[in-house]
Amino acid sequence: MTERFDCHHCKESLFGKKYILKEESPYCVKCYENLYSNTCEECKKPIGADCKDLSYKDRHWHETCFHCFQCKNSLVDKPFAAKEEHLLCTDCYSNEYSSKCNECKKTIMPGTRKMEYKGNSWHETCFICYRCQQPIGTKSFIPKDNQNFCVPCYEKQFAMQCVQCKKAITTGGVTYREQPWHKECFVCTGCKKQLSGQRFTSRDEFAYCLSCFCNLYAKKCAGCTNPISGLGGTKYISFEERQWHNDCFNFTSK
Repeated sequence: MTERFDCHHCKESLFGKKYILKEESPYCVKCYENLYSNTCEECKKPIGADCKDLSYKDRHWHETCFHCFQCKNSLVDKPFAAKEEHLLCTDCYSNEYSSKCNECKKTIMPGTRKMEYKGNSWHETCFICYRCQQPIGTKSFIPKDNQNFCVPCYEKQFAMQCVQCKKAITTGGVTYREQPWHKECFVCTGCKKQLSGQRFTSRDEFAYCLSCFCNLYAKKCAGCTNPISGLGGTKYISFEERQWHNDCFNFTSK
């Protein structure tokens, strides 16, 4: 007696008929399509066993139904983009939705890198420094007068130069005798300590902290031998080419 070979679902004989294996069980074409075929997103009909099933994000199409939502051209083996569940060829997507480059005014194609700043978009190769014309990319930049500058070019063109080190002052800074200094460059001529935020004085246009100035230039008290700074209203007494702090001058008459 011949062994039976039936459809796993309807039990009809499959001898001499086309069948499909599903998890090692045979099905006639009709049962397989009714049970397992995907429904086409476009025509809403089953995608039969003899048809090519194209899928994207758990959605399925007949090969002939897989086309651009707008121009209807086939998307088979072509790049495409999705917008609000609709599939679009790159041309239609670009014309409808892609940003326009603020520099060259051309479309920024899907999948290409773009730079964005304050609501405007650029091709990566179009987002360049106004001065050196080199692409800025992901580097820091500074906008000025509706133009973008890389940091080195901005510093060369606009930033004040420290009178001491001749480099750009990008933040903060100190002005002394109408000249700009970095805080770290504005130091005492004697001990080299920073003078920013400290009391200081000057001699021959050189700045000194009070301690260095007193040690180098202040007169010495004939009583205590400490410097008489003369700063901040300090009072002293001078007699016969000698000087005393007020508190150190004791006059004794004979």
